[in-house]
Amino acid sequence: MYIPAHFAIQAPEALHDIIRAHPLGALVTLGPDGLDANHIPFELDLKRHVLTAHVARANPIWQQCGDGMDAMVIFRGQESYVSPNWYPSKHETHRQVPTWNYVVVHVHGRLT
Repeated sequence: MYIPAHFAIQAPEALHDIIRAHPLGALVTLGPDGLDANHIPFELDLKRHVLTAHVARANPIWQQCGDGMDAMVIFRGQESYVSPNWYPSKHETHRQVPTWNYVVVHVHGRLT
């Protein structure tokens, strides 16, 4: 994910806070049918440095993804549209464009 340096959050504690506040993560895996995303609630265990989750037996992900497989979990926090009209300079220079402010954490790891 592209993150401009001035927007990057480097403090692990801040990232942990985001995960705790928004525990529903999108588990992204590469299985036999290609990329897949499963939205699953996660718990952050800082003592063991792991994310833990449970999937339903009916969810085929537990059969399709083997131990040690690479995975990514995406946690999405608050988000909002930012109108260019909110910038005072918009009315002077007309150079501001709309944007979207958001909070997101990508966690990379291996499944067990």
